[in-house]
Amino acid sequence: MDNNRTRAWRLAQKSRNRSRDSHPPRSDFPKEKRWKLMYIRSKKLARAAQLGMDYPRVRSGQLARRAMEEYK
Repeated sequence: MDNNRTRAWRLAQKSRNRSRDSHPPRSDFPKEKRWKLMYIRSKKLARAAQLGMDYPRVRSGQLARRAMEEYK
């Protein structure tokens, strides 16, 4: 069996098919960009930390009650 697939042939195939390999595979589920569509709590906490936000939001009354409990 005569095989003519030399190194030159392999390099030519590689350059011919390079466009197929240059694009990363698409994810079926892209990342959420809208805050209200982020359902997983850990993802929301991580995103809030990136944005410098306080999450979950705590009302001032709740903060005062917690402070009083810690003070006792």
